[in-house]
Amino acid sequence: MRGRFFIGAILLIGALLAWNYLRSWPVIAATTAVPAQSAVPGDPVALPWPSVGSAAVAVSGLGALGSTGNAPATPTASVAKVMTALVILTDKPIKAGETGPTLTVTDADVQTYLSDREQQQSVVAVSAGEQLTEFQALEGMLIPSGNNMAETLARWDAGSITSFVDKMNKRAKALGLKTTKFADPAGASTESVSTPTELITLGIAAMQQAAFAQIVVMTQAELPVAGVVYNVDSVLGQAGIIGIKTGSGLKEGANFLFAAAIMIGPHPVTMYGCVMGQPTLAAAFNAAKALVIAMKAGLTVKKVLIKNQTVGAYDTTWGQRADVIATTDVDLVEWPGMILRQRLDAPMLRIDGPLPAGTKAGTLHVVLGDYVLDVPVVTDTALYPPGKFWRVTRLPWSNS
Repeated sequence: MRGRFFIGAILLIGALLAWNYLRSWPVIAATTAVPAQSAVPGDPVALPWPSVGSAAVAVSGLGALGSTGNAPATPTASVAKVMTALVILTDKPIKAGETGPTLTVTDADVQTYLSDREQQQSVVAVSAGEQLTEFQALEGMLIPSGNNMAETLARWDAGSITSFVDKMNKRAKALGLKTTKFADPAGASTESVSTPTELITLGIAAMQQAAFAQIVVMTQAELPVAGVVYNVDSVLGQAGIIGIKTGSGLKEGANFLFAAAIMIGPHPVTMYGCVMGQPTLAAAFNAAKALVIAMKAGLTVKKVLIKNQTVGAYDTTWGQRADVIATTDVDLVEWPGMILRQRLDAPMLRIDGPLPAGTKAGTLHVVLGDYVLDVPVVTDTALYPPGKFWRVTRLPWSNS
């Protein structure tokens, strides 16, 4: 009897060991080695906001850095022409170096010119039958800020001013501009309104158009009838300013939506800003330059991720480890006090066979302001399935 019991026990143990050896082992989850969030070090930067009106600043990639006196929406004046240009260039795109299709000045366009001139608005001289390329018409609108040229472009694009203004407002909505409203393509109406923050969003979108960026940095242009026309933006080149658009002449004060190209160490950066409701255009220019200089002093470039840096690890229950490492360096422009967020998005690994070093292990999701990066990560060493001894001796009631 005892012999049978002993044999049965041996068989049972053998069966249990065989079952334990043959059953699957668990998939492996990665652990993270980077903080979920951390603040960019440094003292807060005191920006020289204008004492009247409103203003906002931003940096390409990084996003908004601050604003003051930003509500409610106020008249844009000629800054509205940035939206006019954006709609035109969206409907009739011009590649770098191209001039686009030709438009012919009509009698209605001439009447607009004469009427606007009578009202002492900013105008560009035209004559019936004059032919302008799309690029030239945009030059006439953006450089000397011709109100009549904005209306000519609107009719050419949409057939009527009303239809074109509808396009302007639809584009504003698509850009997420909640308080911006347009009543005309030139900004002559006090019902064309916006805020500095929203105009910066508009300016960033417009500067993605090569033709727009090419025009607003020009100090002058030559048109068939008007001849040489000069840019109202008289601070081009100062403090790195490369455009974008002035707006003045209304009782609510002078506005300036601007972009500046600067270097932070070896890294090129484009700053954006907008000041509204300034006493004079000269005051708006001075406020813009002061903001650019202060922003440049507060920005730094930091290597937030180094190639081969460990950002996580896979630890197997049978005693192996592979670090998860970044595949590239990441340099970001930083502003004191902003929050850097990092998240390791690594898949569960099933190790049914050897996994060599360099196995893809997902991405490190990095967010700083408007920067959103997904950096590929890999394992630094090989991982192997568990050995026979571990498979036989692991606890049968565990999942490991």
